[in-house]
Amino acid sequence: MRYFGAAIAAIFLTQGADATEASKRPMVRPDMGATVVQAGLIIAPTTSAFAVERSLRPRLRGVVREAAPAGAPPVELAVSNARFEAWVRAFRPRAMSQGISGATFDAAFRGVRYDPDVIKRDRNQSEFSKTLWEYLDSAASDVRVANGKAALAKHRATLDRIEARYGVDKEVVAAVWGLESAYGTFKGSSDLVGSLGTLAFDARRAKFFEQQLIAALQILQAGDVAPRGMTGSWAGAMGHTQFMPTSYLDYAVDFTGDGKRDIWGDDPTDALASTANYLAKFGWVKGQPWGVEVRVPSGFDYALANRKIMKSPAQWGAMGIKGMDGQTVPNHGQASILLPAGAKGAAFMIFKNFAVIERYNTADAYVIGVGHLSDRLKGKPAIQSDWPRGDRALKFAERKEMQQLLTAKGFDTKKIDGKIGPLTIEAVRGFQRSVGLVPDGYASLDILKRLR
Repeated sequence: MRYFGAAIAAIFLTQGADATEASKRPMVRPDMGATVVQAGLIIAPTTSAFAVERSLRPRLRGVVREAAPAGAPPVELAVSNARFEAWVRAFRPRAMSQGISGATFDAAFRGVRYDPDVIKRDRNQSEFSKTLWEYLDSAASDVRVANGKAALAKHRATLDRIEARYGVDKEVVAAVWGLESAYGTFKGSSDLVGSLGTLAFDARRAKFFEQQLIAALQILQAGDVAPRGMTGSWAGAMGHTQFMPTSYLDYAVDFTGDGKRDIWGDDPTDALASTANYLAKFGWVKGQPWGVEVRVPSGFDYALANRKIMKSPAQWGAMGIKGMDGQTVPNHGQASILLPAGAKGAAFMIFKNFAVIERYNTADAYVIGVGHLSDRLKGKPAIQSDWPRGDRALKFAERKEMQQLLTAKGFDTKKIDGKIGPLTIEAVRGFQRSVGLVPDGYASLDILKRLR
C-alpha cells in the first residue's frame, strides 16, 4: 500500500497513548524516524519528533554561503528553489505526455515551492529505535481501544454496510483507521504536490516519487479533490487510512455515491470502504483471524518458527502448541508460527489474513498492531505473554556490526545493511546453535555482546 523504503525503514516514532493518539505508521516507507525492532527485524516507521537537526538539503556544488539580508531566505535555499522551479518546468511536458492537461498541471503547482524539511525527514529515517512491545503498548493502548470503540459505535451502520459489501471485519478496517490517522484526527497536513514534487526532484528516489506525483496529478484531473485539498504525510500518504496515490487509483472507491472518491474529508466513508476493498482484493478470508496467541512447549524446535512452514492447527497442536486456553486452536486453515521477540516473548499462530494485512504494510509490527487492536475492539483480551522488556532495540550501527561479526564467524548474512531480515535471523540461529543457546533467531543486544 505504502512506499516501503530500502531498510524497512521505520519512520514514525511512536508517541505515548495520549488523547491525540499520534498516527502510527510502522511501515517501511519514508514516513518514519523511529525504527521498531522485533527479533532484530526493523519494523515500524514514523515521523520522529527527535529527528537530528542537521541540514540535509541537496548539496549544491559551487554555491558559496553568504549572509542574506534580514528576512531573506538562506542563499542555498534560494538556489534550491530556483533549481526546483527549473525541474518543474522540465517535468511539465513529461506529465503532459502521460495524459495530464496543462491546466491541471499549472493549478497543481501554483504556489508550490521546494521543501527542505521533506528532504530532511527523508534522510533522517532509521535514526531511532523502539522495541515491538513499546510500539504495541501505544498501538493498542486503552485510549486507542476506547476511541476505536467510540468510532465503531458512531459509524456502525456505515461499517456494517462496508463489511457486508467486502467481507472484511469492520474491526479490522477500524484498526487500520486507528493506526493510520488516530480515527481521522491526524491525517497529515502536508501539501501532497509540494511534498511529492520535492521528493521527485531529489535524486535519491526520483523514479518512485515521480510515479506517485503523476498519480496524484491524475487524481486531481479526475476531480476527486482540489489541489490544495490533497493533503497528507510528507511522504505522500493521504487521507484517513493513508493511501499512496498509486494505491488510491487502483483501490479507492466511491462508497457514498456522490461521484468522488473522497478519502480526505470529515466523512470517512469512502476511506473506510477503500481500505476494505484493498484488503478484499488481496484475498481477505472472511471469518479467519489474522493470528492467535499461543503457548510454545519447552523443547520446541525453533527452526519451525518460519513463515514458509505451514501446518494445520491440529498438526501444531500435536506438537504441543496450544491456544492460551490450553486447547488446540480451531481450524482456521494452514498456519505458521511467529516469534517476534524470540523465545522470551509472545508467540502467534498466524493465518493467511496476516499476509493480507501485510500487503497494506510489510512491517510485522504493523500487522500485529492492526490485528491486536482489532481483537481488542472485538472485546478480546490483551496479549497475555510477557515480553523481554529489559531488552532494548539495537541501533542501526549495532545491527550492521552484528551482521559483520556474524559473517566473520562463518554465519553469512549476505548483506551488511543494518536490516535484520530472514537471512540475518538464520545467521543468528546458526550462531546460537554453535554456542548452545536456544536458536530462536532473536537478534538481541546479548547476542551482539557474545559476538564481540
